[in-house]
Amino acid sequence: MAQQITAKKQQELQQQYSTYKNNLQQLAQKIGDVEQEAEEHKLVLDTLDPLPEDRKCFRMINGVLVERTVKDVIPALKTNSDGLKKVLEELVKQYKKQQDDMEKWKVGLIIVHADDRLPMQDYKHQLTQQNDRKRTISRSFSNDSRANEA
Repeated sequence: MAQQITAKKQQELQQQYSTYKNNLQQLAQKIGDVEQEAEEHKLVLDTLDPLPEDRKCFRMINGVLVERTVKDVIPALKTNSDGLKKVLEELVKQYKKQQDDMEKWKVGLIIVHADDRLPMQDYKHQLTQQNDRKRTISRSFSNDSRANEA
C-alpha cells in the first residue's frame, strides 16, 4: 500500500514537473517568435530609413499587399516594433517568473523530502520487527534445544 501511495505521489510530481517544463518551453517558443518578428521589423525599418519619403513601397496587411509610401509605412512599422518590444519584455518576465516558481517548487520538494521522517520511521519499525522475530526465533530455538537436552 505504501509503495502504491509513493508511486502515485511520484507520478503526480512527474506530471507537475512536466507541466512546468512544457510551460517554459512554450514561453521560450513565443519569445523566439516575437524576437524574430521584431528583428524583421528592424530590418525593414533600417532598409526604409534612407529612402525618400515619397517613394512607393508595399506592405502586407491581413494577407493583402497594399501600396503605400515610405512616409506612411515607417510610423506604422515603428509602432508595431515598439509593441513587439513590450510584448517581448512581458514574455521574458513571465518566463523568469515561471522559472523561479519551478525552482521554488523544486526546493520545496527537497525540503519536504528531507523533513519527511515517515520513511525513516517505517525503516526503524521494520528493523524493530525483524529484531523481534529474530529474538522470538532464537528463544524458540533455545527452548527446543533445552527440551532436547532434558
